[in-house]
Amino acid sequence: MYTLERLLGQGGFAWAFVGREANGTPVAIKVLKPQYAGDPQFETRFRNESETAAKLEHPNIIRIRSVARTGPHVYYAMDLCPDSLAARIAREGQLPEAHIVRLARDIAAALHFAHKQGVIHRDLKPDNVLIRSDGRAVLTDFGIARAITGYTASTGVNMTIGTPQYLSPEQAQGRPLDSRVDFYALGVTLYKAATGDVPFHANDWYELARMHVEDPPPGMRKKRPELSKRFERVVLKCLAKHPDDRYADAGRLAADLDAVGEQRRWWGLWPS
Repeated sequence: MYTLERLLGQGGFAWAFVGREANGTPVAIKVLKPQYAGDPQFETRFRNESETAAKLEHPNIIRIRSVARTGPHVYYAMDLCPDSLAARIAREGQLPEAHIVRLARDIAAALHFAHKQGVIHRDLKPDNVLIRSDGRAVLTDFGIARAITGYTASTGVNMTIGTPQYLSPEQAQGRPLDSRVDFYALGVTLYKAATGDVPFHANDWYELARMHVEDPPPGMRKKRPELSKRFERVVLKCLAKHPDDRYADAGRLAADLDAVGEQRRWWGLWPS
């Protein structure tokens, strides 16, 4: 049993609250909105995917404490983190390269573990990168996009899957997905953390989708010259249009991020 204290925010399908367990431990609680909690098929998919995510035990993946229904409310409770990458970008704008690389290394570790378990995130973005009090990044909302995908495929109900600014070209085209879809979204996330903006903007969803498929992203170092060439290469490889041109796995991405850090330490640019 949990007590809700205040609203943190909301997405298309759920509210997020700060709450407490019976013993007083603070938690974050995601509660399905009534139109989805009242749909047995959506609830089943949501709970199944949440329970799968709860089995991903890794230091850089949020710990889901429970998945349950209380009366009409369907929810899951997870560890509460004091900050997020989205909030940090909103407060500070462009983040230091060293800080971005450290967070990216944590995210790569989370993806490496999840992908080995056959779990793809599908909706990676700054809002889903939480930051613990020790500065470590943790990924949240694993499997939720998959629950929505399965629901729309089986019912024909039109629901937005993923976040348009972070959609990979293959998502925009409705093609089959594999783990490399997460590297594209991570590339957009790192691009925003470094420059303060996403690579593509459009008022029309279809135009935005076309840009993801066809247009090269503006060079990061044109927007922020002090960024290292090696870091820019990592981000642009994540943003490759074809999955074959991205990282084959998160282990290789992590190795390149480590190389960025080593280069900066060699130059004396990395905080000790």
